[in-house]
Amino acid sequence: MAADDIPLDDKAKRMRDLLSSFYAPDPSTASNTSSKYVSLDAINTTSFDADQYMNLLAQKSNLEGLLQRHVEMAAEIKNLDTDLQMLVYENYNKFISATETIKRMKNNIVGMEANMEQLLKKIMSVQSRSDGVNTSLFEKREHIEKLHRTRNLLRKVQFIYDLPTRLGICIKSEAYADAVRFYTGAMPIFEAYGDSSFQDCKRASEEAMSIIIKNLQEKVCLDSESVQVRAEAVVLLKRLNFQVDSLKAKLLETLEKYLITLQLNSRAISTTSLDSDEPSKQGSSSDALPGTAHEASTREFVEAVRAYRLIFPDSEDQLIKLAQDLVTKHFESTQQQIRKQISSSDLLGILRVIWTDVLLMEEVLPEAALSDFSLEAAHVAVKQYVASTFSNLLLNVSDALTKVQTKQKEGAGEEHPLQVSLEGSKKAVIQGSMAILLDFRQLLDDNLGLLVKLRDFIIDWVQEGFQDFFGSLNDQFLSLSGKNHSISEHQGLTEGTQGEKFLAGLVLVLAQLSVFIEQSAIPRITEEIAASFSGGGVRGYENGPAFVPGEICRIFRSAGEKFLHLYINMRTQKISVLLRKRFTTPNWVKHKEPREVHMFVDLFLQELEAIRTEVKQILPQGLHRKHHRTDSNGSTTSSRSNPLRDDKITRSNTQRARSQLLESHLAKLFKQKMEIFTKVEYTQESVVTTVVKLCLKSLHEFVRLQTFNRSGLQQIQLDIQFLRVPLKEIVEDEAAIDFLLDEVIVSAAERCLDPIPLEPPILDKLIQAKLAKTKEQTAVSS
Repeated sequence: MAADDIPLDDKAKRMRDLLSSFYAPDPSTASNTSSKYVSLDAINTTSFDADQYMNLLAQKSNLEGLLQRHVEMAAEIKNLDTDLQMLVYENYNKFISATETIKRMKNNIVGMEANMEQLLKKIMSVQSRSDGVNTSLFEKREHIEKLHRTRNLLRKVQFIYDLPTRLGICIKSEAYADAVRFYTGAMPIFEAYGDSSFQDCKRASEEAMSIIIKNLQEKVCLDSESVQVRAEAVVLLKRLNFQVDSLKAKLLETLEKYLITLQLNSRAISTTSLDSDEPSKQGSSSDALPGTAHEASTREFVEAVRAYRLIFPDSEDQLIKLAQDLVTKHFESTQQQIRKQISSSDLLGILRVIWTDVLLMEEVLPEAALSDFSLEAAHVAVKQYVASTFSNLLLNVSDALTKVQTKQKEGAGEEHPLQVSLEGSKKAVIQGSMAILLDFRQLLDDNLGLLVKLRDFIIDWVQEGFQDFFGSLNDQFLSLSGKNHSISEHQGLTEGTQGEKFLAGLVLVLAQLSVFIEQSAIPRITEEIAASFSGGGVRGYENGPAFVPGEICRIFRSAGEKFLHLYINMRTQKISVLLRKRFTTPNWVKHKEPREVHMFVDLFLQELEAIRTEVKQILPQGLHRKHHRTDSNGSTTSSRSNPLRDDKITRSNTQRARSQLLESHLAKLFKQKMEIFTKVEYTQESVVTTVVKLCLKSLHEFVRLQTFNRSGLQQIQLDIQFLRVPLKEIVEDEAAIDFLLDEVIVSAAERCLDPIPLEPPILDKLIQAKLAKTKEQTAVSS
């Protein structure tokens, strides 16, 4: 264990032994322990034994170790002697310094006692002389003070005797403030001596003060006096300990009346800004006059509130309510003006007047927090203005769509009413949107305190407004198209032929207008919003963006397709009624031989011409060439391989005709099927072609429901053959029209009891007769 211990420095060991010996609880115990366990480190202990130490050192060390220990001990002894000398020297220096200090103190105190005795003698001399002066002047000073008190008393007595006269002079000059000051100064004397020495003066003064109090009350109640004069009168009455609660209510009532006048002035300013149609002619001075007069009135009201608050310090709640009522009335008037459709410049003028009033009143009523109060009211008013502006825009678009119908009812129709309606509605949408964006931009660019705080809200409201506007516009389109009406309402709306015609045309206008909104209006509005109305974010990211142009484009893309199909269906249904009457009215089994083309063909072509007239006003021409029969992706013949070819019409044998029908059914299995109904495009040819296809398909279905004799089949053959040329002239897919016309004739032949068609010469002769008759009627009508 001893070998493992790290050897310590000798000096450190001695310090440890000294500390342990000093803090040992029992010195005898330490000495006994040391005697038992003697070591080489015990040289500094109190129980050091030189003999034992030398014996132990001789036992543990060799000669070289003894010599080394001798050198170390000699060095330690020398160091200790040096330390002791230094300690003695330092103490000696301190002792010499203290001795010198004591000598100097003795030298300084030697002359101080004589000086103190001399100072005491001088102080006693001054005190004796001061007592002599006080004794000689005592009697005169008491006399002077007595005379001064007498003079002051006489002046007060003279003031009391002159008080009634002074009060009378104040009444004549209406110097009521001086009168109150004089009387309140004399009150302590009247209270002490008013019942004895100054009884007459007190009575006369009280009579004068009663007159003054009466006059002050009249001033408070007099409408011709200003509010400041009334407030001063109330202050004087309070100094006279007069109960002013009734006067307080009276003055508050006066402030309320003045508030009504201030509201009227604000309304007059709003009306002036709305009615000034020629501001340049009126001049700048006349334009600034209403606002300057209103500001002067407001400042007068503010000063009155300031005086009222000084008079009645406990009236803070009433004044705050009064100021908030004024701001509320201002914004109620603003909302009334907004309902009348004002511009942004007019709204800015009104808000600027209100904000000026708020700042003026906030100087005297900071506790009312009118800035925050007005900000909440402005939040409602500006949001109402944005919503009202979009409502007016929606109304303008609706008016542009229905204006033509109104003119037609009044007998002042346009030459191209649908085109006028479409152009007017486009203009209302795009120009109206740009105009309201410009108005809203003026609100954002203005540095008015209210609008600066509402900037982010305005941006969100504008974006939300456009989103809601286009949603409402889509609903309005549905309402105008009749989809949101019941059957009775629809009939009432489309009552009469002219109404039905306009409704179908209006649906076509709505379809094209929806395309315009999707392709032109929304991109332009999106650019303007991104340039001038970016930011916002008050509504929170969790609610998503306020304006989503992609969603609006999707809505109007779908709406345009719906309206286009609705127009086609409406026109097709009307023609289907004509076709139904044609095929359900006669008895086809007993039909007579055909003499001419039936009149339903003329009606059918007239309806198609009306459709062409409408689509020419609204839709552009297609870019695709006509789909001729040789261009079809199907067969050059009908899917049923028309059995009525020119080379087979001459057959008069019924059996051969029926055999040909069987051949057509067999050929149908090996022919490529033709695609008849394709996607409807926003072009004139596509819409007309689709209507013709649907009408021919309806005609085909009506034919399949009837049974014909030979004459009935021949009449249908004649009508269909006559329709081929005019129908091909107005459609873009001639192959499909040929196919459908062939289908009608084949179905009639299938439903015929004796399917013998007309011979080609007779067919041509009847068609030429019809063409000549039509040409003659056209010449007569022109």
